[in-house]
Amino acid sequence: MTLEQLRIFVAVAEREHVTRAAQALHLTQSTISAAIAALEARHDVRLFDRVGRGVRLTEAGRVFLVEARAVLARAEAAGEVLAELAGLRRGTLRIAASQTVGAYWLPARLTAFRAAHPRLAVTLAIGNSEQVAAWIGGGEADLGMVEGPVADVDLSPVEVGQDRMVLVLPPGHPLARGGPLDAAALQALTFVAREAGSGTGVMLERLAASFGLSLADLDISMELPSNEALRSAVEAGAGAAVLSALVADGAVRSGQLAALELDLPPRPFFVLRHRARHLAPAARAFLGALGVAADAA
Repeated sequence: MTLEQLRIFVAVAEREHVTRAAQALHLTQSTISAAIAALEARHDVRLFDRVGRGVRLTEAGRVFLVEARAVLARAEAAGEVLAELAGLRRGTLRIAASQTVGAYWLPARLTAFRAAHPRLAVTLAIGNSEQVAAWIGGGEADLGMVEGPVADVDLSPVEVGQDRMVLVLPPGHPLARGGPLDAAALQALTFVAREAGSGTGVMLERLAASFGLSLADLDISMELPSNEALRSAVEAGAGAAVLSALVADGAVRSGQLAALELDLPPRPFFVLRHRARHLAPAARAFLGALGVAADAA
């Protein structure tokens, strides 16, 4: 049984005439007759009686007409849903983001996107870069936003922004007053750091490497699960930390922290998608809002 057969049946039933139904549907009379005959033969039931030049529903036909109309209505509703999804009048954008980009860079862009498409729902999950890559790989999010590249070859990264890293210290620290930053100064600091797998943690490792050191050469007193925890720990006097300027700027302006500019390349922000998965219209639209062509990501 096909939707076309149901449409033909309903058209004949409503007009009680094969020729008029054919004219309304722009089909031949033989096509109309064949569709009705196929329904009757498949289910071994008679749907119409011929009365003069017209037709009348049988008892079975009257019962079937109710169900046929209901199925066609549901099919029309399903088509409207697809049209609304394609037209961004319905749907959900699922984004996963690592902490810095998710908490500081992304919210303003999501707000602007939501204002442009107020009938779309937007969900945001926050984790570290490895978790975001895993969520995209597992189909739990449509797009991912991370600070730095990921190793998963199934994920397609496109750079959409940049960040700079700073060394944050208590305001009275000698380095904050202009002391030289060298390998010895780094080794003399006590650090609080992010966990392995985080983009911020990688940047501390890169800072150490720029002075010929490894993480094992640094005094790391605590490993904390968020950028805000790092900032608060430094404010409380726990030591120093490498942080995004986006995270540190407010505390630096208020005098709670001092920030030392670092001779490190800007840290890129990437949007990720799974190469093998179809992008929903909402995800395509958000890529466009970020200035990324859907086929480039």
